[in-house]
Amino acid sequence: MGTLGPGKGATVSIPAHVARLRAVVGHDLLLLPSVSVLPVDQTGRLLLVRHAGHNDGWAVLGGAVEVGESPAEAAVRETREEIGIDVRLVRLLDVLGGPDYQVSYPNGDRTAYVTAVYEAAIIDGSPAVSDDELTDVAWFAPEQLPGLELSRFSRALLSATGYL
Repeated sequence: MGTLGPGKGATVSIPAHVARLRAVVGHDLLLLPSVSVLPVDQTGRLLLVRHAGHNDGWAVLGGAVEVGESPAEAAVRETREEIGIDVRLVRLLDVLGGPDYQVSYPNGDRTAYVTAVYEAAIIDGSPAVSDDELTDVAWFAPEQLPGLELSRFSRALLSATGYL
């Protein structure tokens, strides 16, 4: 795992295979498999996060699928790494991609994601920022979502999956 460190925006973990690709293509657009996780509590509230180095609003939890890892394994791993909880994946909601799922990172890297979207239930732990990739985590009731400042990726994803 490599990182983007000081002077390049927030510290973000980069899988080794992506770091090797970046060494060849630089900041050019890469197409990568990813997961998005939508933890939902017993009252129907949705857990969202704020990413360090991004000022585009609240976002869904998730990240890249690593070599040798299934999307479901990646969803569980990303949730544990980013907010320190264990989840049970309730169901696969959709697999999404296209222009709304392209992200530009503070260091200039551009990535187009194809993301497997999972609804999840917390089985252990209390959500909290647990790595340098996030700055905040919060629960939102369904009626709060339409007026919430959301990243383009997250607004498209929540619309496609019926949360907006």
